[in-house]
Amino acid sequence: MSNHLHMVAQARDGYLLSDILRDFKKFTSKKIMDAVSSEIESRREWMQDRFEFAGRNNPKIKDFKFWQDGNEAKEIHTNEFMEQKINYIHDNPVRAEIVVEAHEYLYSSAVDYAGGKGLVEVIVV
Repeated sequence: MSNHLHMVAQARDGYLLSDILRDFKKFTSKKIMDAVSSEIESRREWMQDRFEFAGRNNPKIKDFKFWQDGNEAKEIHTNEFMEQKINYIHDNPVRAEIVVEAHEYLYSSAVDYAGGKGLVEVIVV
């Protein structure tokens, strides 16, 4: 989605999912800010100012803050619950009226679940 992210993730033995999410946010925020700085974008200065302002009063933040703090993690214990969450994720761009069919959204795993190959690398469960 353009303003948020949903994912189903699992940490391998010996790793903490919280550490993986932290590193994911750090890596992606740097890549996104690099893109904002280098791509031709009419809102570049506005976005840079907003991200800098968001991190200004946090001593942990060096230059900018892209991601909000925290997440809404849900622990998955059953296949039914996982299916429910995957369906929710796939239907998100449909509910937002971005696409008519879930598999049409380019940045979703829905196309993989429909038998195709999408832009996002996924493991179909």
